[in-house]
Parts: sequence; structure tokens; C-alpha cells
Amino acid sequence: KTISGPFQVSKTSPPFNQNQINLSKLNKMELQKMNGHSRDDGFDAVEAMEEHSEFLPHKTDAKKEVHFTDFEGKTSFGMSIFNLSNAIMGSGILGLAYAMSNTGIILFIILLTCIALLSAYSIHLLLKSAGVVGIRVYEQLGNRAFGSPGKILAAIIITVHNIGAMSSYLYIVKSELPLVIQAFLGKHDNTGEWFLNGNYLIIIVSGVIILPLALMKRLGYLGYTSGFSLSCMVFFLLSVIYKKFNLPCLFDSTNNTTSAYKEFPGFNETDLTCEAKLFTINSEAAYTIPIIAFAFVCHPEVLPIYTELRNANMKRMQAVANVSILAMFVMYLLTAIFGYLTFYAGVEAELLHTYSHVDPLDVLILCVRLAVLVAVTLTVPVVLFPIRRAVLQIFFPDKPFHWARHIIIAFCLIFVVNLLVIFVPSIKDIFGIIGATSAPSLIFILPAIFYIRIVPEDQEPLKSRPKIQENVLPFDGTETCPVAEEGTQDVMKRVLTESALPQLKASVKMVAKG
Repeated sequence: KTISGPFQVSKTSPPFNQNQINLSKLNKMELQKMNGHSRDDGFDAVEAMEEHSEFLPHKTDAKKEVHFTDFEGKTSFGMSIFNLSNAIMGSGILGLAYAMSNTGIILFIILLTCIALLSAYSIHLLLKSAGVVGIRVYEQLGNRAFGSPGKILAAIIITVHNIGAMSSYLYIVKSELPLVIQAFLGKHDNTGEWFLNGNYLIIIVSGVIILPLALMKRLGYLGYTSGFSLSCMVFFLLSVIYKKFNLPCLFDSTNNTTSAYKEFPGFNETDLTCEAKLFTINSEAAYTIPIIAFAFVCHPEVLPIYTELRNANMKRMQAVANVSILAMFVMYLLTAIFGYLTFYAGVEAELLHTYSHVDPLDVLILCVRLAVLVAVTLTVPVVLFPIRRAVLQIFFPDKPFHWARHIIIAFCLIFVVNLLVIFVPSIKDIFGIIGATSAPSLIFILPAIFYIRIVPEDQEPLKSRPKIQENVLPFDGTETCPVAEEGTQDVMKRVLTESALPQLKASVKMVAKG
């Protein structure tokens, strides 16, 4: 007979030395303690190791676990460039001519080039961080770098930025839709009827078009509106270039257009001239960097596009990013230069609205307005979907889908954005606030601190050149956003002081539980 159990002892065999038995029991108890279990709760570490022997190296017939990074992308290189260009292109293009009028051509080109290069470099940091840990979701990089606080911080910043994007789109509806209705009615001036009031119109558009689309369970065909939006912006750029050569200078006395001064009541005749300024600084120049930063934000969409890329690797995705940013750089530069050279100092914060001072019934500009209005109206529900997903992840992480929650969040978001648009006096304020808070965080701050935390020191020591550059980059970002500098730095300090020990203990317990 034998005694069954971890130690099988035969009655006929020589008895164990008592010290050997005690030592074996002690080792077994220590193993159980290390795994966070005791014999009292029915857990036996040795038995567990036997049960999970399929994880041992000599087992070659075990199934390979499928990871997220094993996903095979099917999107071509050219289509990936198109998708990322869609992500970069937005309402910020309408404010670039105004930014150039406040800095001059040379200073604007310098700032545009610097922010484009920094944007491409921060994408490089995101791709390198994602390659180290095998994560291709922006919020999950924050979770890997700083735990739950990092994930929540990234989700909040992305949500704030998307709310700003929604506000800018609805402000375009508020600004341009009355002009379209006015043109169809053949009126040269706004006569004050309710259907020519932009505040009423955005409420109607939000309730009749945007809210029903936002209540869809999935994006569906709305995902294709990004391509339509890019086409509309290309049409807008071509129209701006055409109008530059088609319209005479409004402020040239030889063209008998001196009456145009009354269309720009905020300026006098000395301000409104047909002379382009190469370098200038005024009180509105502070909006320049936020407007440009707002126009280049695409970083939350980089990693999903990376996942979908065929034959994906870091070098190939970086090439996609570089080509996309270069294409948008050219579009932005052409729009700013030709828009500025058409109206000079008289250009408004929303370039398309400035053309109403020339001819409110112009057919080409009316077509551009219609195309832009349709594009931005259909884009608002697309932007709302990730905001709702972030809200659900923060407040209802383990809850299943529920229609009531789905509808209430959509209604509340649209209601808040409508209030913002009604009370914000100018679209430059939206560009300025979002471009000074969430945009620098997504472009400069978060990619740099993710890189510092995620890339191990044996690959990139903290005193190496890349890490030194990343230590400087977050502070460059906070320099561009004085509005949120104090709050952002306090959050970063708290997140950076988070210890990795609780995460390590949690990981050990998960491994012990199998």
C-alpha cells in the first residue's frame, strides 16, 4: 500500500527523515504564499502546476494564443495615406488664412513647418512605443505607461478634443447655413427672420439630422463621409485659388471698390491695404499656434490605421504618416496663402464667411458652402461615436449595451455642444481653446511621456539623445498651451509618481490563477 498525495510514501520503504519532510512542507508553503494563496482556501500550488503543465516549454502541440498584434491588415499603402489624410483634414483649414494675416507670410510658414515636423516626429514616438508593447490603441498606451490614470487621462483629452471638433463643425453650420438660405431667397442682406438665425438653425439641424444619425448602434455608411469631407476641402481649396485670380483687390482705389471698407467695420483704411506682409505681430497672433496645432491633430487615429495597414511595420507606417502630413502641409499652405492674398488683413477667422462681403449670391461660393455644410453635418455623428465610447469606458466599463444609456449620452453631448456653439462669439475661440489644450497634449505631451515610460532603458537610456529630446518635448507642448498649463502639469506629476508595484503584484496574482 502507498499513501496518496503530493508525497507518495510506501509502507515498506525506509521512512523519510523528519527534517526532510518539514523542509518540503516549508518550501510548499512558501510557494503558496508567493502565489497569494494558502492551503486553507483549497489551493495547492504543486497541483496547480501539474494541472497547467501545458504551458511548459516541452509541450509543442499546444495552440498558440492569438494576440491583437497578430491581426493581418488588408489596407493598401495608398488607401492608408488617404485615411490618415482624412483624419488630419478638418475645420482647422478654414482658419489658416486668418492666422497668416496675424503673423505674416514668412513667420506663418516657419510655424507651419515646425508644427508639421513635430507632428511627424511624435507619430514616430507613438509607433515606437506601440512596437515595444504590441498595443495599437492610444488609450491603451496610456494604460500601459501609467495604469488606469494614464488611460483615463488619454480618454479625457481625446474627448475634449473631439468635443472641440464637433463645436467647430456646428459653428460652420451656424455661420454658413443662413448665407445659403439667404442666397436661395435672393437676398443680399440678412433681414432678421428666424430661419436666417444661425442659433435656431443649429438646433434644428442637430435635432432633425445629427441626433437620429448619432443614435445608430454602429457607424455603418457614416464612415465613408470622411472621404467626402476631404473631397469638399479639395474643392474649397481650388475655389480659393480661382477666386484669388478672379477677384480684384477689394481695397484698391483704382478698382472702384472703396465701398468695400464698410463691409469690414473693425478696420480702418490704413489697416486694409492690398499689400501682403511678410512678417508682422499683433494682438491676434497668439491664435496662430493653436490654430495650426488644431489643424494637424490626427494621433488617436494613427494606431488604428497602423493596425489595418497591409504588411505593417514601423518604417512603412511612418512613410504613410510622412506622406499624409506633407500632402496636408501643401494644402494648408496653399489655402492660407491664396486666402490671405485675396482679402489681406480683412480675412476673417472663418475664411469661407469672408466671401459673403464680395457677392452673397456667388454661385461657385454657394456650391462650396453647400458641399462643406453637408460634409460637416455628416461628420458630427462620426466624431460623436468615439466620445460616447470613451464616456462608456470611463463611467460604465463593465456594462452591456443598453439603448437608454446610448440615447441619453448622445442627447447630452449634442445639447452641450449646441450650448457652446450658441454662446461662443467666434470660431477662432474654439480653435484657440482646443488648440491650446487638447491639441498640444495629443501632439507633444502624451507621445513623449508614453515613449519615456514604455521604451525600456536598456534600449534607450534616459540620458540618451532620443530620451533627452522627449524630456524637452512635453515642456514645449505646455509652453503652447498656457490656458491649461497648470492643470496639465499637476495631472502629469501625479501620474508620473504612480508606482509600478501594485501593477506588478496584480500581474503575479493573475499568473498564479492561470
